[in-house]
Amino acid sequence: MMAPVQLMAAPVITENPPEIDYWLLSPMLVVFGAAVAGVLIEAFVPAARRRPLQLGLALAAVGAAFVLTILVTGSLPSGEAGVGIAFGSIAVDRVAVFLQGTVLVLGFISLLLIAENRRGESAFAAQAAAVPGSEEEREHVMAGSQHTEVYPLVLFALLGMQLFPAAGDFLTMFVALEVMSLPLYLLCGLARRRRLFSQEAAVKYFLLGAFSSAFFLFGIAMVYGYAGSVNFAEVASAVEQGGGPLFPDGGGRPLLLLGIGLVAVGLLFKVGAVPFHNWKPDVYQGAPTPITALMASCTLVAAFGALLRVFYVPFGPSSADWAPMLWVVAVLTMVLAAVIAVTQRDIKRLFAYSSVVHAGFVLTAVVAASPEGLAGAMFYLAAYGFTTIGAFAVVTLVRTHENGPEANELSQWAGLGRTSPMLAGALALFLLAFAGIPLTSGFIGKFAVFEAAMAAGATPLVVVGVLSSAVTAFFYVRIIVLMFFAEPAGGGPTVVRAGAFTGSAIAIGVAATFLLGVFPSPVLDNLVPQPGQEQGESLLATDGGAR
Repeated sequence: MMAPVQLMAAPVITENPPEIDYWLLSPMLVVFGAAVAGVLIEAFVPAARRRPLQLGLALAAVGAAFVLTILVTGSLPSGEAGVGIAFGSIAVDRVAVFLQGTVLVLGFISLLLIAENRRGESAFAAQAAAVPGSEEEREHVMAGSQHTEVYPLVLFALLGMQLFPAAGDFLTMFVALEVMSLPLYLLCGLARRRRLFSQEAAVKYFLLGAFSSAFFLFGIAMVYGYAGSVNFAEVASAVEQGGGPLFPDGGGRPLLLLGIGLVAVGLLFKVGAVPFHNWKPDVYQGAPTPITALMASCTLVAAFGALLRVFYVPFGPSSADWAPMLWVVAVLTMVLAAVIAVTQRDIKRLFAYSSVVHAGFVLTAVVAASPEGLAGAMFYLAAYGFTTIGAFAVVTLVRTHENGPEANELSQWAGLGRTSPMLAGALALFLLAFAGIPLTSGFIGKFAVFEAAMAAGATPLVVVGVLSSAVTAFFYVRIIVLMFFAEPAGGGPTVVRAGAFTGSAIAIGVAATFLLGVFPSPVLDNLVPQPGQEQGESLLATDGGAR
C-alpha cells in the first residue's frame, strides 16, 4: 500500500510592496547617494577639479549621515526594542544605531587620513593600472595623477558597514558583506610605494575573502534548510521549537549545527579571529596605511556588530551549542596572536596581530551572551577604533629618510622621543591603551568585557585574557622604550610635518583615548542601552512587519 502523500500549503504570495520608512534609513541613503554622485563626478568632472569635490562630498555626506543617525535615535519608538523595515530585512534598534554612528565617526576620521596630500603626493598610486616600476607609471607620477576614485569606494564600503550590523535576515547581511568588502579589496592594492607588495595584499584579501563568503553562503543554505526562512526572528523561533516546518520532530539538528559553524567561519574571518586571521598581517602591511586604519577600526566594528546580531538573535536560543566553539576560538585568538606578536619586527604587522588579540578580548563578551556582554563589546569596539586610527596616523608620519617610505621596521623608531617628543608621546598613549593601562579607554573596555564574561561564568576565559594582556603589554612597552630610551641609528627617524588632516586625526584619537578612560560613564550609561532594561531585547528588533 502506498504511503499517503503529505501535502504542504502553498506559499503566500505578497502582492503589495512594503511601506518603507525612509526616515529611519536616511543615514544609509545619504551615504549611498553621495557614493553614486562620486562615481558621476569621476565620469564627468575634469581631473583637476575632482579631488576637492570628492573630498568635500565625502566628508559632508558622512557628517550629515552621523547627524541623521543621532536624530533617528530620538525618533525610535519608546518602550520598544526597535523597528523592522521591509519585512524585517533591516533592523533599526539602538544597538544598530550606536554601531552605525561609531562607524560613521571612525570613517570620518579615516577620510581625513585618506585625504592627506603632502606636496601633491598622497598615500595612493598615481595610476593603479600601470605596471609597478614601468615607464607608464613614472609618467603618471611626474604628471601628478591622483586616484580620486578612492572617495566613492570608501563611501560604498561605509555603506556596507552601516548595513552589516543592522541586517534583519541572512540575505541582507550577505549583500552588506559584499558591499563592504569589494571596495576594500580594491583599496588595498592602491599603495603609492611598495606597489607589488600592495597588489599582493589585495589579491590575498580578495581570494581569502571569496572563500569566507562561500562558507557564509553555504551556512545560510543550511540554516534555511533547517528553519525554512532566512529571517532572523523566524530562525530564532524555529530554533526554540526544535526545528522548522520540514523538521517538526527535531530531526534537522545537524543542519542547524552545520549552518552555525559555516556562518561563524564567514563572520570570524571578517573579525580576524584565529584560525581565520592569516590575511590580516599581510593585508595590513601591504595596504596604504590610511586604508589599514579604516579596516582596523570601521571594519572591526561592523563585523563584530554583525556577529553579535547573528549569535544573539537567530542563534541565541542555541547558545549552548555554539558557546564551546567560541570559547576555543577566543582562547586560540588571544594566546596565539599574543605569542606571535612578540616576534614581529614590522610595526604594521605588529598592529595587525594586536588587532587579532583585541578580537579575542571582544569574543569573551560575545561568549557571555548577556546584556552586559553586549554593552561591554560595544564600548570596547568604539574605544579601540579611536585608538587604532590615531596609532596608524602616527605611522604615516615616521619615515626612513626625507621623502622616503614609512619606517615600518621597529629599529627605525629608535630615538623618536628625542626628535619628536609630542608624536612619540601620542603613540605611547595609544600603546598604553592597547595594553589596558588605567586612565585609558583600553582599561575600561577590557574591564567591561571581562566583567561580563565573569558574570556569565566564563572565569577561565577571563584568566586567559588577563595573561594575554600581560604578554601584549610586553611588546607595547618595548616600543615605548625603543622610542624614548634607545640610541637612534644615525640621526634617528625622520618625521614629516603633520598636515591639518593627519594632525586632527591624531588629536581626536588622543582626546577620545583619554576621555573614554577617565569619563566613560556618558557612553556606558547613555549611548549604550542599559543592562537589564532594553539592551537584551534591542537586538531582537526584527519585526516582520512592513515599514
